[in-house]
Amino acid sequence: MSIDLYTWTTPNGRKVSIALEEMGLEYTCHSINIGQDEQFAPDFLKISPNNKIPAIVDNDNGMALMESGAILLYLAKKTGKFIPQDEEGYFRCVEWLMWQMGGAGPMLGQAHHFLHFNQGKAPYAEERYAKEAKRLYGVLDKRLAETGAYMAGADYTIADMATWPWISRFEWQQIDLNEFPNVKRWYIDIANRPATKRGYDQPKFVADIPMPA
Repeated sequence: MSIDLYTWTTPNGRKVSIALEEMGLEYTCHSINIGQDEQFAPDFLKISPNNKIPAIVDNDNGMALMESGAILLYLAKKTGKFIPQDEEGYFRCVEWLMWQMGGAGPMLGQAHHFLHFNQGKAPYAEERYAKEAKRLYGVLDKRLAETGAYMAGADYTIADMATWPWISRFEWQQIDLNEFPNVKRWYIDIANRPATKRGYDQPKFVADIPMPA
C-alpha cells in the first residue's frame, strides 16, 4: 500500500514530499493547484478541512491528515526515522519543528507576500517582515553554530525537512545567505541530498533549487 500525497509547489508542500523521499515510502502525488482554487474542491475538503496543502491519506490504515507538522510527526513515527528516540532528543526535534511551524513559516510567508509579490504597496509591512526574516535567520544561524550540524543536533531530522524549503526562498525574502554562514552551510548540505531534489520537484518541476552565490 502507498500514501496519497495532495500537494503543490510551496514550502509547506515540499516538506512532506522531501520526507517521503528520505523515508523511502511509496507514495502517489496528486496536484492541488492553489492558484486555481483546487484546495476548495469538496473531495479535497474531506481530507483537509482547512483547505490547505499538504494533506495525506495513508492507505495502510485509511488515515487522512492535514497540517505539514502533524504529517511529518506521523511519518517519523510510522517509519521510526528522522526523529530521535531518546526523550531529550525527541523533544529537541519537536521544539525546532514547532519553531518552524509557529515562527519561520508564517513570518517568512508574510515576507513573501509583501517583499516579493506586493513590493512597494505597504512600506511598513515590508520593513517589519524584512526585519523579522533577518531575526529568524539569525536565530537559525546561532542554533546551527551550536550544533555544528543540524537543527536538533548531530542528526538530520524532520525539523530540518520542515525548515529547509522555507529557506530555499531566501531570494524572495531578500536574504543574503553569506551573512549567515552556518545557515548557508546547512542549506547547501541539504540541497545536495538526492531525496531533497526529488521531493523539491513534486508535484512538478518548476525550477532548479536556488543556490547562493
